[in-house]
Amino acid sequence: MAKGVKPRVKVPKSASAGDTITIKTLISHKMESGQRKDGDGNPIPRSIINRFTCEFNGQSVIDINLDAAISTNPYFEFEAKVPEAGEFKFTWYDDDGSVYEEIKSIAVN
Repeated sequence: MAKGVKPRVKVPKSASAGDTITIKTLISHKMESGQRKDGDGNPIPRSIINRFTCEFNGQSVIDINLDAAISTNPYFEFEAKVPEAGEFKFTWYDDDGSVYEEIKSIAVN
């Protein structure tokens, strides 16, 4: 597991049924490409977030595959339609097998 990895997600607390909302996500992650070397000249192993997904009540909202050229601390902003109250589940997958998750609930007024 990479050190200092911290997912952050911003989802409105409530919306009207059928509304389209904006979701913002950021994960603090160094995103090592595997091509740099440490102070002793040894290669730093590749460690990137290679996939990001978001589900709403078990249904896929977004599924993104990432490559080594993605920047440090990847940020995503996207829209989702909210048909009912429920939970958004955000998942980031790391090359080293680590999985980072965050869950945010939304109420319907």
